[in-house]
Amino acid sequence: MKINEIFYSIQGEGKLSGYPTIFIRLTGCNLRCRYCDTKYAYYDGIETSLNDIFSRIKSYPCRNVCITGGEPLLQKETPTLIKKLVDKKYRVFLETNGSIDLSDVVKIEPKKYVMISLDIKCPSSGMQDKMRFENINYLSEKDQLKFVISNREDYEYSKDVMDRFKPNCEIFMQPVWGWEAERLARWILEDGLNVRISLQLHKIVFGDKRGV
Repeated sequence: MKINEIFYSIQGEGKLSGYPTIFIRLTGCNLRCRYCDTKYAYYDGIETSLNDIFSRIKSYPCRNVCITGGEPLLQKETPTLIKKLVDKKYRVFLETNGSIDLSDVVKIEPKKYVMISLDIKCPSSGMQDKMRFENINYLSEKDQLKFVISNREDYEYSKDVMDRFKPNCEIFMQPVWGWEAERLARWILEDGLNVRISLQLHKIVFGDKRGV
């Protein structure tokens, strides 16, 4: 597998925000979101065997693993990596961009060890036409759906997706880093939406930099 970086930090987004987590960032992405904060993962990386990956992560005092990117499902070995982590009783958190079929991932057993974070791209990303909305149907109560918001159009778009597909999981709205979180919070309160705000806690704690 081509690995961009492996590091140990706190989870900054979603329902596991604040938990110590080992991050395995895979190289490559099929999307080019305008606000992307990990462009360095588009191409940079080193071919790494599964044995070497496990040798590196076992040094960390942690059983939570986030597989992220780029887009990790571009690499055909990713489901195998997830299965091997699950077999070793790691709790796996997969971050995926909503454009690739999730059917192979949801088959991995035992399901209680795998959580999916599905990111549905809004208009400000420029990638909203690349989404596979049928992936929302694969999400269970233990998973999460995320919308990154940078303006009112994104907010209304995410509400429309929620109305049409009625996801069976927790829903997060995350302001683009540097945009006004208060404005998003007020919209949510005004509409009485049953969603949570994610504020990229790792950037608040450590700053907007790599390896955290």
